[in-house]
Amino acid sequence: MTPLGHALGWLYARVLTPVGHLLAAIGAALWTGLVWLGRYLVVLPSAWLYRWVLTPLGHALVRCGRALLWCGKGLVWLVNTIVTGIGMVLYWTVRILLVLPALTVWRRVLVPVGRVLAVVAREVGAALGHAWRVAGHVSLAVGRFLAAVFRWVFVEPVRWVYRSVLTPVGHAVRAAVLRPAAAAARAVGRAGRQALAAARASVRQARADIRRTLFGEPAGTPKEPQLTHRREPTGGETRTLGSSTTALTKD
Repeated sequence: MTPLGHALGWLYARVLTPVGHLLAAIGAALWTGLVWLGRYLVVLPSAWLYRWVLTPLGHALVRCGRALLWCGKGLVWLVNTIVTGIGMVLYWTVRILLVLPALTVWRRVLVPVGRVLAVVAREVGAALGHAWRVAGHVSLAVGRFLAAVFRWVFVEPVRWVYRSVLTPVGHAVRAAVLRPAAAAARAVGRAGRQALAAARASVRQARADIRRTLFGEPAGTPKEPQLTHRREPTGGETRTLGSSTTALTKD
């Protein structure tokens, strides 16, 4: 243990301590160099830029902003003054030239004239209403009289002629002329339809005969049944009262 301790002590004193001092010196030199580089490359240029460029530029911008603000305030005041002046001029012009004369005319002329016209219109309306009621009664009586005259002069004669003359004549014409004419027309139409049907049947039969002559009977056509001649039975075929056709009655 003692030699190992002496060896470790010698290693620490002779090797590690000088290496540590060397590394500390190198680190201090690097830190000093970095600090110097940071100061002369970043801090001093930034301070100079802030002091000699940004600060005067900021002061100039502030002065320009204040100047623009004062100019804007002056411009706003000028515009407000101009608009207010124009508005006041227009207001007094309209008031003096239009409002006051119109108000005077309304109060001094139109209102009295309107009152007079209202009284006149009310009286005229009352008179017209009375005249209208009188005219209504008169027109009602005249209308009733004219309606009675029209009824007895035109309506009643026309109704009597229709009932007493035209209705019997119409019935006679319908019984003597229209009904026979309609029956004849129906008979002619029926005969025409029958003739047309017969002509169609003849044409259809002729066409069938021509087709049968040219092409023969079509396959599958049923043959016509042959007619048997009906005749009187002969003596051997006749039956008498004593003969019988059943097997039960034969001898």
